[in-house]
Amino acid sequence: MSKNLIRTRFAPSPTGYLHIGGLRTALYAYLFAKKHGGQFVLRLEDTDQNRLVDGADKVIYDALKDAGLLYDEGPDVGGDFGPYIQSERKQIYAKYAQELIEKGGAYYCFCDGAAKQSNAEITKYDKTCLKLSKSQIDNLLAKNTPFIIRQNIPKEGTTTYTDLVFGDITIENKELEDNVLIKSDGMPTYNFANVIDDHLMGITHVMRGVEYLSSTPKYNHIYDAFNWQKPQYMHLQNIMKDANQKLSKRHGAASYEDFIKKGFIKEGILNYIALLGWSPKGEIEKFNLNELIEKFDVSGLSKSPAIFDEIKMRHINALHIKDLSILEYHKLALPFYSKLDYLKGFDLEYLSSLLHSRTEVFSDIEVLTNFIIQFDNGAFENEKMKTDIGLAKEMLPKLIKALDKDWGDIGTILGEFAEQNGYKKGQVMWIFRIALTGAKNTPGGASEMAALFGKEEGLKRIKKCLGSI
Repeated sequence: MSKNLIRTRFAPSPTGYLHIGGLRTALYAYLFAKKHGGQFVLRLEDTDQNRLVDGADKVIYDALKDAGLLYDEGPDVGGDFGPYIQSERKQIYAKYAQELIEKGGAYYCFCDGAAKQSNAEITKYDKTCLKLSKSQIDNLLAKNTPFIIRQNIPKEGTTTYTDLVFGDITIENKELEDNVLIKSDGMPTYNFANVIDDHLMGITHVMRGVEYLSSTPKYNHIYDAFNWQKPQYMHLQNIMKDANQKLSKRHGAASYEDFIKKGFIKEGILNYIALLGWSPKGEIEKFNLNELIEKFDVSGLSKSPAIFDEIKMRHINALHIKDLSILEYHKLALPFYSKLDYLKGFDLEYLSSLLHSRTEVFSDIEVLTNFIIQFDNGAFENEKMKTDIGLAKEMLPKLIKALDKDWGDIGTILGEFAEQNGYKKGQVMWIFRIALTGAKNTPGGASEMAALFGKEEGLKRIKKCLGSI
C-alpha cells in the first residue's frame, strides 16, 4: 500500500437504522477519499454486544450501496485488512493489549466490581492496580480473578493535537480518565479498538462526531506508546433539530430509509446532507455525487452545529426530481401510486407527466391527486373570473350536451361554447375544470384534466357535480 494513499473509514455500530448523522459522516469520508484518489473503508464496531440489532448490518450495507457510497473494503466485500467486524478481531486486540501493558501504556485492574464496571467508565479511577507487582498480578491471574485492562495515562502535562476543522486542541492529562481498553469478557472498548483498527487498516484521515474532540488525546497516547503514526482528524459538528436539541429518531424521519420511504430520492438526500455542516464555494447548492466529490474541501467544514430544515431538504430534492426523465419519475412513483386505490384505472404514465414538475417528494402524490376523491363546491367561486355556483348551474347542462357530442380538442370546444353562449372563455374553462375535478388547484389545466379522466369518466363526474349543486 502506498504511503501517500489516503484511506478513510466509516465505522458505525450495527444498532439500528443508518441515521442522518452517520450518513453524513460516511458521505464526507467517501467524498474526501475519492476527491484525493483514495480508498473508503467500511468497518462495523460491534464491541457493545448488548446494543446489537439483528439485521442492522445489512441495513447499513444496503443503505450505503443504494446511496452510491460504494466502499472499497468492508465486511461483505472483503479486502486486505479484514476482518472488518470488530467482534471477529478479538484475538488481535488481546495481542496488542498485552504489548501495551509491556510498554507501560496499560495495566491490569482487579479492583472489586471491575467486571461490573467494565462496560462504563469510572470517574477518576485512582490507579490502585497500577501499583501491583508482577508477582501479585501473576498470582491474581493464576486464580482466574476477573480483570479489565485500563489505559495508563500520565497525570502530568498536556496533550495537543491538530484537528483539521477546529485547529489545535490541548487537553490537560489530569482531565483524562484511565479508560477501560479490554472488558472482563475479553471484548475491547471503542477507546482501544478504534486505534488498533485504524492503524492496522492504514487509515490516514479519521472523520467522526465532535463528541470525540476532547477524548482524542487518549487515543493519541496509545499511538505514542506503540510509536505509530497518528491519522489526521476531522471532527464534525452535530446536526440539530433546533438550537437546543440534537436531531434524533424521536424527532421524525431521521434515517436514510425513513427519507426514502417518505419519497425523497438518494440524489436529493445526499445533496442536502452534504450541506449540513459543509459550505461549498459559490452560490450553487444543487450537486450530484460526482460534483460533490469535485467540490468537497475540508476548509468548508463548519465549526458550528447545523440545523436540520426539512423544508430546505424538500426544495433540494425537488431540484433533483426535475432532473429525472418522465420514465425515471414514473418508475419511482409507482410504489406511491399503488398505495392509492382511487388511482386504479387511470393512465399512470400520463399522470406522471403531469406530476413530474410539481413533486418535491414522492409522498406528495397523495396530496397532488386527492382531488379525485374530494369535491369542493366552493371552488366555483372566483372573483377574478366572475364565476360562482349560480353560473355553474346555468352553464353546466348546456356544456354537458356540447361535451357529449365532442370530447376532442377541449380548448377549442370550450372556446366555441363560450362564443356561442355569450360567456368568456376563461369562465367556461374554470367551471369545466372545477366541475370535472372539484378543486381549484390541479396538476394541469382543463385540457390535461380532460385527458386524464377521459370522456366517459369525465362526463360522469360533471353530471354528478351538477346534481350536487
